[in-house]
Amino acid sequence: MKSAEQWFSEYAVSHQHPTNKLIHWFAVPTIYATVIGLLWQIPMPFSGFAEQGINWALLLLVPALLFYFLLSFSLGLGMTIFSAAVVTLMRALEQQSVIEIWLLSLLIFVVMWVLQFLGHKIEGKKPSFFQDLAFLLIGPAWLLGFILTRLRIRY
Repeated sequence: MKSAEQWFSEYAVSHQHPTNKLIHWFAVPTIYATVIGLLWQIPMPFSGFAEQGINWALLLLVPALLFYFLLSFSLGLGMTIFSAAVVTLMRALEQQSVIEIWLLSLLIFVVMWVLQFLGHKIEGKKPSFFQDLAFLLIGPAWLLGFILTRLRIRY
């Protein structure tokens, strides 16, 4: 398995331009949250899970958070805190029932993906499709790495 530094170096190749980096500070955490939102309302095959408040987003967060903890404890802890905030937001949106979470998530995801695409156009470099999929997990950790470095917390 690659180290956090290896993942971050690979990610940084197409994230050098200041405007692209700025766009990613908004787009990446939002895309992460919208992916959770898109998974949030997919019906569970067993009614027992749904009755317990368990959904696909929560189930898939477990291996994602495990991945972050395998990279480093501080990245895992930071991503757990961020993910918990997103889950809290999803639970609050669930109570509002003004708009379906999946629809809101899809709309915001599309806007942020286009914004991120524009950032890569400015950059002049874009990761391959498969790299981009892997980078859905790496992007938020990459940003968290900057925050941890600023706080002088090792990862």
